[in-house]
Amino acid sequence: MVSVTTSSLTTAEDRQAPRSATLTQAGELCFEADYRDWIALLKPRVLSLVVFSGAIGLLVAPGHLHPVLAFTAILCITVAAGACGAINMWYDRDIDAIMRRTRNRPIPAGRIQPGPALGFGITLAVGSVLVMGLAVNIPAALILALSICFYVFVYTIWLKRRTPQNIVIGGAAGAFPPVIGWAAVTGSVDLLPLVLFGMVFIWTPPHFWSLALWANDDYRRAGVPMLPVVAGAKETRRQIMLYTTVLVPLTLVPCLMGFSGLPYGLTAGLLGLVFLQRVWRVITDRQDGQGNSLTRDAPAKAAFKYSVLYLFALFAALAIDRLVG
Repeated sequence: MVSVTTSSLTTAEDRQAPRSATLTQAGELCFEADYRDWIALLKPRVLSLVVFSGAIGLLVAPGHLHPVLAFTAILCITVAAGACGAINMWYDRDIDAIMRRTRNRPIPAGRIQPGPALGFGITLAVGSVLVMGLAVNIPAALILALSICFYVFVYTIWLKRRTPQNIVIGGAAGAFPPVIGWAAVTGSVDLLPLVLFGMVFIWTPPHFWSLALWANDDYRRAGVPMLPVVAGAKETRRQIMLYTTVLVPLTLVPCLMGFSGLPYGLTAGLLGLVFLQRVWRVITDRQDGQGNSLTRDAPAKAAFKYSVLYLFALFAALAIDRLVG
């Protein structure tokens, strides 16, 4: 068990959730992990959106999948996404210990050793792909394996610490779930799931760069070359607006293809206008990342929170329109 000094364990979350601890020979506190820490390794807040988009891909796909197999496919997507989160926390444990919003994660806080965390993630990753291939179909399993490898090797290990375009290229990893869900039903990949892939892919930069503006101090302290750190807040705002301007028309493509009806088109348009309004507030904000960006109620924080709701509502509207229509 990894030991840490008491000075690194002073966050409010620690005070609210005390853990049993023992003293090492060096006189340091060693905290014991419980089930909450292993769940935290899976990044459950991120997990919900990934699983939801995968389920939507499965629901809107033509054809029929037995409910048990459909549940198995969604479970495999869930486990695979959680595995990526665990491996990401293992690799990023050094910078997580520096950043205020991540320093109480199980590994940097000393409640889980890096080795078991990595083994946990690899086991879940391999198991999810095997079950998807054996129970559902091989194409879905192959795409699932590709998404895991892309997130771990391309985004986490290669891009994140090397380029401000990390989230642009690496965002492809989070765009795979609707394609996987579609492939689980059809055994193939068609134009519509690629459109859904593109929607999540283009959505990711304005979503994550809004967070990066809000948590700019954290990324600078950890030496992560996020766009606000490298290019500044002004250029980041411009890029957020650019990607959002591309995203809103792209969300209307399913309607133009005849895959969805007018209800989805109207909903997507309305959601997009609100998103553009939130992004406009970010554009006109002139704080430039100064001050305590983690505690102030900045427009970037509001845009980040809305972007999550936006994608949930957009995909839900598509599924409801498709199933009801």
